[in-house]
Amino acid sequence: MTNLQSFLLLTSKCRLSGKVRGKKHPSGSECDNRYHPDDTPVVALSTGWFHSGSRCFNNITIRAKGRSVVAMVVDECDSSVGCDAEHDYQSPCANNIVVASRAVWKALGVSREDWGGLDITWSDA
Repeated sequence: MTNLQSFLLLTSKCRLSGKVRGKKHPSGSECDNRYHPDDTPVVALSTGWFHSGSRCFNNITIRAKGRSVVAMVVDECDSSVGCDAEHDYQSPCANNIVVASRAVWKALGVSREDWGGLDITWSDA
């Protein structure tokens, strides 16, 4: 089990994402084309870690601030394209990004005003 240094995000730079957080979006998540509610611990991984969908529905353990949470991979945060209509005007992700639902932030004990960016480690659960 390898721990990967990463950065946890809630929002994108171009516009809020709806894919993982359950808001209206032209398409659902990459893994199942469905919406996932905000109260469910789910994540999107950067393109390289998403690995063409091989991590779909796998759980990862995210660690930060002395806590950990298990979340299911349901989407990709595309590291190669973005900021266009096809990608819901989301900016391309860096190659070390985990985009998380609000349930993940709450489980890590991050106060709401600090949601948006956090250094983490994660591993396959």
